[in-house]
Amino acid sequence: MNFYTIGIEGMPKLLQEIDRPLENFKRNTYESAFRTFFEHNLVIFEAIENGYQQVVDKDQFLTNMAAAMADAASEEIEQISRNGRKEKKLMDYNFCLAVYVLPAILEYKQESSKILADKVLEAWKEKFPKTNIQASTFEAIQAGFKKKWCYVTTAVCETFGKPDDCYELTLFRDYRDTYLALQEDGEDLIREYYDLAPTIVKHINKKENRKEIYEDIWKEFLNPCIDMIEQGNNAQCKELYVNMVRDLQEKYFIELS
Repeated sequence: MNFYTIGIEGMPKLLQEIDRPLENFKRNTYESAFRTFFEHNLVIFEAIENGYQQVVDKDQFLTNMAAAMADAASEEIEQISRNGRKEKKLMDYNFCLAVYVLPAILEYKQESSKILADKVLEAWKEKFPKTNIQASTFEAIQAGFKKKWCYVTTAVCETFGKPDDCYELTLFRDYRDTYLALQEDGEDLIREYYDLAPTIVKHINKKENRKEIYEDIWKEFLNPCIDMIEQGNNAQCKELYVNMVRDLQEKYFIELS
C-alpha cells in the first residue's frame, strides 16, 4: 500500500475512530487519551509526510488528504434522516476535529503538518459553511483546561478584573461538572457550547463596546444564574444558560457563518 492510499484511507479514520472523545476530555484524562490517539495514528501522519516529500504537486496532495476527511464526514451525515441527529453528528465531529485531530496533526511537527491542518480547515469550511473551527495545539488546549467550557464566563470575569480562580468561575465550573454534565442532554449542551463559544468571544472582543456587552451578559444571564445555583435551582439555571447560548449565537455567531 503506497503513501497516498494510506493517507486517503487514514484521514477519515482520524475523525471516525476516536475512543470516548468527550468522556476523555477532562483535566485528568485528556493528555493520556490524546497521546494514545496520536501514537495510534502516527503511521498516517508519517505516510502523508513521506508522500508530501515525494510528490511534485505538494499542494494538491494535501488538498486531497483534507478532502478525504471532509467528504467522508459529509457522506455519513447525509445518510442520517433526521435533522436533529444530523446536527448532533456534526457537533460531534466539530468537537473531535478541534480537540483531537487538528492538535494531533500539528503535534507531528513536520513540514506538511501546518499546511495539512490549514487544508483540513478549508475543506471542512467548504463542506460545512456554518462552522468556525480554529486549529489549536495540544499544549494550548492542555494549558487552557481551567477555562474549558467557560469561555464566555471567563471573558466576562476578566472584564471585571476577576482572577481565574474567582468565586464565580469556580462556582460555574463546579455546576458544569457536577450537575450539567450529568443531565441527559448535558453532554450535548456542553459539546455545542464548546463549538460556539470561542468564536462568540472572539467576535465580541473585536467590538469597541465589548465591555458593555459583557456587562449586559453578566446582568441578564450570569448573575441570575449564580443566584439560582446558590439557591439550589439548578434546572432553572440550565434553562437560562441555554437561553444565553441561543441569544449569543444569534447575535455573535451566525453573522460570521
